[in-house]
Amino acid sequence: MTADIIDGKAFALTVRSRVAAHVAGLKADHGITPGLAVVLVGEDPASQVYVRAKGKKTVETGMNSFEHTLDAGTSEADLLALIDRLNGDPAVHGILVQLPLPGHIDSAKVLNAIDPAKDADGFHITNVGLLATGQKAMVPCTPLGCLMMLRDRLGSLSGLNAVVVGRSNIVGKPMAQLLLKEHCTVTIAHSRTRDLAGVCRGADILVAAVGRPGMVKGDWIKPGATVIDVGINRVPAPEKGAGKHRIVGDVEFASALEVAGAITPVPGGVGPMTIAILLANTVTACCRANGLPEPDGLTA
Repeated sequence: MTADIIDGKAFALTVRSRVAAHVAGLKADHGITPGLAVVLVGEDPASQVYVRAKGKKTVETGMNSFEHTLDAGTSEADLLALIDRLNGDPAVHGILVQLPLPGHIDSAKVLNAIDPAKDADGFHITNVGLLATGQKAMVPCTPLGCLMMLRDRLGSLSGLNAVVVGRSNIVGKPMAQLLLKEHCTVTIAHSRTRDLAGVCRGADILVAAVGRPGMVKGDWIKPGATVIDVGINRVPAPEKGAGKHRIVGDVEFASALEVAGAITPVPGGVGPMTIAILLANTVTACCRANGLPEPDGLTA
């Protein structure tokens, strides 16, 4: 058996198209244009690439993009002042502060300074609590993207055994909460889990989000399981030349491909969905702020 490939690029394109259609409706029917503000502090190359991509996709869907690039030496007080201005700006419906922040800035303090209603990343402690208690929240982009792909692949998830390998606040924990909401039986596993391979073999749905290249082997996977690989790891690729790298996931793709029923590739799986859901979250925030119906199928 060879697993079906879950095409994240194609799925993300579909999501962005639905976002664009909803944005067009908001403009035509209500004279409202959703706006996303992205804040970058410093000159981290990877962060710069992400911010440019987010800005480009925001504009492509018809939304307003507000990019704020600050020096690495920007004080925490100045960053908090900017966030306060964005919180009060009616043209801004979603706010994202690109991580990581420089070491002299308290990331938790900054994220919790964002208005929870404009928290496009879903990291504010209020949204974390709302999600954990099954209430309406802004949901972190990557887990929500994973959930959408699982729904598309499997339909109802009710009663399925789901294992999430990884317990981060950004992916692992919110992913588990979303799967619980879908009536899965959920196990959160991690590097210290006893018999991690055995735990994984019991999963109908296996989500790998640990940041360790190739950690999950093919023989850890239940035959026919759906595997969502969240990992994005740079590893040496000497075959490409000295100093070259390639991107791999947390799952050993070649061996998993022979066992799983379906699997997301890396790259081209979960990654493209993250930006697509960021845009969807911004439109959702805009609709909530204006008392309008939320975009169908783009929320948890």
